[in-house]
Amino acid sequence: MGQMTTDKFWETKTLAELDRGQWEALCDGCGKCCLHKLEDDTTGELYPTNVACKLLDRRTAQCKDYKNRRTYVPDCVRLTNDNVYSTEWLPSTCAYRLRANGEKLPDWHYLVCGDREAVHRAGESTRGWTVSEDDAGELEFHLVDRKL
Repeated sequence: MGQMTTDKFWETKTLAELDRGQWEALCDGCGKCCLHKLEDDTTGELYPTNVACKLLDRRTAQCKDYKNRRTYVPDCVRLTNDNVYSTEWLPSTCAYRLRANGEKLPDWHYLVCGDREAVHRAGESTRGWTVSEDDAGELEFHLVDRKL
């Protein structure tokens, strides 16, 4: 069982008011932002794939080298308070997206329930259904009918 905090900063503070530790703690650990998406050139609509960034540990749904990730994946976006509102590919369940829109975190978020495994049990993570970009081949063959 994880350690729950009692100050519920995620409910009482805006994203802009979070310190770095609180910002990092808000991530639910789903790994869905690390999946490749395809964009329709005409409509701009995004389509999810089951192809994960080469740095995503598909067992834990965590980045293998978060601190240095942009050295290996230069286009990995550093999510900030400034771009969270305009980053369209964030998963619908993303804690940053939810809080930016004034919504509550889901019951399976570890800050709410105290359990880091809850996101996986709820089926809200990348665990068990993804393939590494190193093994995938063409992304078009990996489209999934899954809401991210």
